[in-house]
Amino acid sequence: MKVSVDQDLCIACGTCIDLCPGVFDWDDEGLSHVIVEEVPEDAEDCTRESIESCPTDAIKEI
Repeated sequence: MKVSVDQDLCIACGTCIDLCPGVFDWDDEGLSHVIVEEVPEDAEDCTRESIESCPTDAIKEI
């Protein structure tokens, strides 16, 4: 599973980072970004929860 964060849609609410800190983190501009090339199998559930919880739909599975 691979995901991306659309920087134009991200509002830096931090929900994805709170839910799945092994996949998402803050970038230098204070927005969320993906920190792994491929989501580890044990983090897929929290990644899906992050996708569903993003208030701007900025996170997409690619």
